[in-house]
Amino acid sequence: MPKKDRMSVYTTEIASDQIPSDNPIHQRLLQAYYEAEPFIEGDLLELGCGEGRGVEILTDRATSYLGLDKIEEVISNLKEKHPNHQFEASVFPPLKLPDNSFDTVVSFQVIEHIKHDAEYLSEIHRILKPGGKAILSTPNIKMTLSRNPWHEREYTADELSALASNYFSKVDMRGIAGSEKVMEYHERNRQSVQRIMKYDVLDLQYKLPASVLRLPYDLLNRMNRNKLQKQADDLVLSITRNDYYLAEKSETNLDLFCILYK
Repeated sequence: MPKKDRMSVYTTEIASDQIPSDNPIHQRLLQAYYEAEPFIEGDLLELGCGEGRGVEILTDRATSYLGLDKIEEVISNLKEKHPNHQFEASVFPPLKLPDNSFDTVVSFQVIEHIKHDAEYLSEIHRILKPGGKAILSTPNIKMTLSRNPWHEREYTADELSALASNYFSKVDMRGIAGSEKVMEYHERNRQSVQRIMKYDVLDLQYKLPASVLRLPYDLLNRMNRNKLQKQADDLVLSITRNDYYLAEKSETNLDLFCILYK
């Protein structure tokens, strides 16, 4: 992607494998695809495929692959990069797809952005074939450091399980956890965010509309990531996907990772 297009796509909300200070986030997102790989089979749909971080990982086990994302320039690039797979620009829910049409659905770090999350889960259930499964990940609110104005909401494991249970016959709730190295980075990040947030004496992060907060959030988040890299460059750059792993349900997991069965 040309540089100007990269900058239009990458807020701090969409971590880049090209930006060194994003490395811990990128590796965390990447590992989720490897953890999902054993569950993939048949016709596969990815909702919110982004720049295709996991396409090559997932498609080895799939019969077919369709990736949907709302960013048209990203979809155009993916079509060129992966001509053997399908990609479409789409805003959802609803999903403009037939009932019972996919064996597996993957959707990572998406549901927190969806205003109508119940409809989203209902639509995933509708387009899954009988016996199909969906693999979702989303931030664990118990480990969130501040309000993210790009998110409609975040969940505890129990909250997401309860919501998904309205539509799916079985919910297997797990999580993405981090190594000692990852948790050292998380603690450094937590302390740094606390130093920034102490100036929010009026608690404006929870009072102002999300649209007002997005630009300052992105600027401060980028500054914070760059500062953490400068302070501990070896730590930030040394973290790999293998420093993250699939764990049992826990409040200390960085992300929720759930397998939903139709």
